[in-house]
Amino acid sequence: MESPVCLIENIDGTLRVVQEATEYLMRINQPVVVVAVVGLYRTGKSYLMNKLAGKRKGFALGATVQSKTKGIWMWCVPHPVKEGHTLVLLDTEGLGDVEKGDQKNDAWIFSLAILLSSTLVYNSRGTIDNQAVENLQYVTELTERIKVKAPSASSAEDDDAEDAQFVQFFPSFVWAVRDFTLLLEIDGRQVNEDQYLEHALTLKKGKNHATLDYNLPRECIRNYFPTRKCFIFETPAPPEKMAHLESMTESELSPSFQAVAFDFCNYIFKESSVKKVKGGLPVTGRMLSHLAKTYVETIASGGVPCLENAVLTMAQIENQAAVEEGLQVYQRGMQGLTFPVSMEEMSNEHRNWDSQATKTFMSRSFKDDSGEYLKTLAYASFLLKNEDMSEKVCRQLLSELSEDMANKLKNGFYAKPGGYELYCSDHDNLVAEYRKRPKKGVKAEEVLENFLKEKSVESNSVLQADKNISEKERKIHEEKVKAAMLEQEKKAEEQKRLELERTLQDERRSQEEKLQMMREKMEEDLKSQRKEAERAVECKLKEQRDLLEKGFKDKAEMMSQEIENLKAERPKEDKSGNFFTNHLFPLIVVFEQKMRRESEQRQQAEKQLEDEKIRFQENIRALEVKPDHFFSRTCTFHSTQRK
Repeated sequence: MESPVCLIENIDGTLRVVQEATEYLMRINQPVVVVAVVGLYRTGKSYLMNKLAGKRKGFALGATVQSKTKGIWMWCVPHPVKEGHTLVLLDTEGLGDVEKGDQKNDAWIFSLAILLSSTLVYNSRGTIDNQAVENLQYVTELTERIKVKAPSASSAEDDDAEDAQFVQFFPSFVWAVRDFTLLLEIDGRQVNEDQYLEHALTLKKGKNHATLDYNLPRECIRNYFPTRKCFIFETPAPPEKMAHLESMTESELSPSFQAVAFDFCNYIFKESSVKKVKGGLPVTGRMLSHLAKTYVETIASGGVPCLENAVLTMAQIENQAAVEEGLQVYQRGMQGLTFPVSMEEMSNEHRNWDSQATKTFMSRSFKDDSGEYLKTLAYASFLLKNEDMSEKVCRQLLSELSEDMANKLKNGFYAKPGGYELYCSDHDNLVAEYRKRPKKGVKAEEVLENFLKEKSVESNSVLQADKNISEKERKIHEEKVKAAMLEQEKKAEEQKRLELERTLQDERRSQEEKLQMMREKMEEDLKSQRKEAERAVECKLKEQRDLLEKGFKDKAEMMSQEIENLKAERPKEDKSGNFFTNHLFPLIVVFEQKMRRESEQRQQAEKQLEDEKIRFQENIRALEVKPDHFFSRTCTFHSTQRK
C-alpha cells in the first residue's frame, strides 16, 4: 500500500466501513500486527504513524488547528522485523475536536481502536497529569461499549466478570507524551518513563466522591491493559518551525527527539504482538476486514460490539471460505487427470488431492470445533465423472468394434447354414479385442455385460436361423450362452466389489487423516487459549501484588475473586474425545456399516450367480455334452459335432 486509505468513514457522526479498504485487507493472508493511535486532535498522532511506516509523508499532518484526520485511516506495510507478517497502522480521528463536539462519537472511535488493534498508542502533550488522565475518560465507558459475551439476561456479577476478562482481549498500551519539558524526577529521585507512567496511575486512598472519580480512569487503565509502556518526547523543533514539521528533514529535528522516536519505533516493531481474538487465535488481514465490518455495522445499527459474536460471525465466513478453497484445490488437482483412469490411479490421485484439500481447509478454518464445515468437504463428483467417462469410452469402443458384425448381419452374411459358427467366431474376436484395449476405466466389465445382454437376442436369432444345427444342439448352445453371460455378470460384480472396497479404504484413510489434522489443530488452539489465559492471570497477579505493596489491601482482596474466575475459565484438556468421539468416529462407523451392507448384498448376488452357473452346467451334462465356457468354444463344439 503506497499511501494510507480511509478504513472507517465518519460522516456527520455516522460510521461506515470503506469497501475499497476492506477489499484490500481481504487480500492479506498473513498475520497482522495492528497498531492504532488515539489522542486529542492536533497532538502529532499522524507523525508517529508515518515514522512507523518508514515514510516522511503519508498520514496527513496539517499545520493548523483544524483536524485533518476524520474517521480511521489505515496504512498496510510489510512488517520490518517479523517476516511473513503485515504491519497495519491505524490513525484515528482526533478526540475532542471542537468542530465535531460529539463525545459519543469519540467514544466509538476510541472503542474501535481498541477492538481492532494489538497495540494502542495514546498520544498526549505536556505531562501525564490529572487532566491528561481525565482526557482518557473514554476508557471508563468501555464496559458499556464493548461486550465479551453475547448480551443476555446478564446481572451485575456478569458485568464484573466481563470487566475482569478485558485483560485477555485488550491491546497492549503505549503512552506517548509529546513536547515534554520537565525533569523526570519524583520526590527528588530520577525515574524512567515507565516509572513516571505508573506513578501517574497510582491510586489514592479514600472512599469519598472526589477520590473515587480520581481513581476510576486509573483503575480502568490498570485493569484493562495487560502491558503498559511510556515514551517521553521532547519538542522536535523550535516553535516557529513546528508548523512545517512534515517538510523538515531528520537532520533538522532535535537529536533527543530522534533518539526517542527511534526507540519508540524499535519497541513497536519488536514488542507489538500479532492481533488475536478470543481464544488466542491470530488474525490475518482478511479476518481483520471481517471484524471491522462486523463492529462498525453493529455500532451503526445501535448495538454494542460483542467479541464473542464477532468471532462467531468471522468463523462462519472463514470456514465457508475454507471449504470452498479446499474444494478448489481438489478440483484443480483432479482436473489434471485424463478420464477415464483405472481404479488404482483414481484412488491414488484422490487420496493425494483429498489430503492437500484437507490441509488447505485446516490452514484457514476457524473454530470448527464440531466439524460442521469439515464434513462438507466432499468430492463425489469426480468419482462419478470417472465412472461416466469410463462408460462412455467403453460403449464407444464396443460400438466401433461391433460395426463390422452389424454390417454383416444387415447384409445377411450369417443367414446361411454354418452362419452361427461364423457369428460366434466374430463375436469372440470382438470380445478379445475389447479386452486387449487399455484405459477403459472402472466400468469395463459392467459395460461389456450390458453389451452381451443386448446382443443375446441377436445371437439367438442367428442360432435359430442356422439349418445345420439340430434342436438338441440349439439347447446346448443356449445353455452355454447363458453360462457365459453369468460368468461375465460375475466379473462385473467383482469389479464393483473391488471398487467399493477401495472406496472404503480411501474413505477410512481420509477420515483418519482428517482426524489427526483436527486433533493437531485443536491441540494447538488449546495451547494458544491456555497461554492467553495464563497471561491474563499473571497480569492480574502482578496488579494485585502492586496494590498490596501500595496498601490497597481491600482492592487486592477483591481482585482475588477475579483471578480465581480467570483460572477457572482456563481451557482444560478434553478427555471425552470431543470432536473426534462425538463427530468423526460416528461418521466413519456409519460409512463402514453402509459399505458392509452393500458388500453383503453383492456376496449374496454372487452366490446366486454361481448357483445359476452350476445349474446351467448340470443342464449341459444332462444333454451328455461336455460343458464349456465361452462363445468360441461353443461354436468349435458345434463344428466338431457337425463333422
